[in-house]
Amino acid sequence: NMATLVEATSSQQFEDLLSKAGKYVFLTVVHFQAAWAPQCSQMNDVMGELAKENKHTMFVKLEAEAVPEVSEKYEITSVPTFLFFKGGQKIDRLDGAHAPELTNKVQRLSVSSGGLGGPGAEPPKEDLNERLKRLINAAPCMLFMKGSPQEPRCGFSRQIVALFKDHAIQFSSFDILSDEEVRGGLKTFSNWPTYPQVYVNGELVGGLDIVKELAESGELENTCPKAVTLEHRLKSTINRSPVMLFMKGNKEQAKCGFSLQILEIMNSSGVEYSTFDILEDEEVRQGLKTYSNWPTYPQLYVNGELIGGLDIVKFHETGVLCVSIHS
Repeated sequence: NMATLVEATSSQQFEDLLSKAGKYVFLTVVHFQAAWAPQCSQMNDVMGELAKENKHTMFVKLEAEAVPEVSEKYEITSVPTFLFFKGGQKIDRLDGAHAPELTNKVQRLSVSSGGLGGPGAEPPKEDLNERLKRLINAAPCMLFMKGSPQEPRCGFSRQIVALFKDHAIQFSSFDILSDEEVRGGLKTFSNWPTYPQVYVNGELVGGLDIVKELAESGELENTCPKAVTLEHRLKSTINRSPVMLFMKGNKEQAKCGFSLQILEIMNSSGVEYSTFDILEDEEVRQGLKTYSNWPTYPQLYVNGELIGGLDIVKFHETGVLCVSIHS
C-alpha cells in the first residue's frame, strides 16, 4: 500500500516514483513548488485534503529549483505548477494556485476513462466546452499549435508562425501539447481534425493550407488583426507609471524567486512603483522580450526606458537605483 502524499528531492527519486505509481495508482499529481512561496504551502494543504479523499491518486511534492532538469523538461516557469500523470505519461497541467481547479482536475482525471456513462458522466462536458469557448476568445486571433511561437514542435506550426510574423499579424497562441483535454476537445468542438488551428474573433478560420491561401491572395491582413497595436500596447503599458516592474506575479505574491528578490529590493528602496503580471498576459510576456531585446523576467522600466533585470537592479541597489529613478 503506497503512501498517497510523498515528497521527491531528486530527479532520480521522481522518475522512480513515476514509474512505480504508473503500476500501482491510477493518477499521479506532481506539485512543482518552492520553499519561499506561501502560495505553495497553501496548495500543499489542499493536496493533503485531496490525498485523504483520493486513495487511488498519488500526490508528489517536488522542489522545482532542486530538480532543474525535470523543471526544464516540463517547461515549469512559475510556482506552483501541477502536472498530472497516468501510466507514467503526462496528461494535463495546471499553472498557479487555483484550489478549486486542482480539486476539479483530480476528481475528473481520477475516474477511469472507461466511458461508463453513469448519471454523473454528463456535466463535465459542459465544463470543457465553456473552457474551449474561453480559450478561442482569449484574443482576437488565436493560434492553437504544437509548442510555442518561440519553439514550435511541428513543421506545420512552425510554418504558420512564420507566415504570421511575415505579415505582422498579432496573435496569441495555446500549446495543445500541454493539455490533452483541449487537444481532443477542440477537434470535436470545431469539427476540425488536425492542428494548427486559427480562430479570429471566436470563429474557426482553418489550418495551415487556408492561412497560406489567405496570405497568397493578400486577404490575411484583412482576416487577422495587425500587430501595430501590440507595439502601441507595450509602449503604453511600459509608461503606465514612472517606475514599472514586469514580473511573475504581483506585489502581493511573487511567482518566481527572481521576482521575489526584486520586490524586496524595490520595497527597501522606498521607491513608488507599479507591477505588471506577465503570467496573466502571454502576448505582453512574449512581445516585450522582442520589443526590448531582453529575454528574461523580471524587467524594470523607468520613464519608459529599460533599466534591466534582477542583476542590474542588484548592482544599482547601492543607491544608484533611487538616483536614476528620482532624477
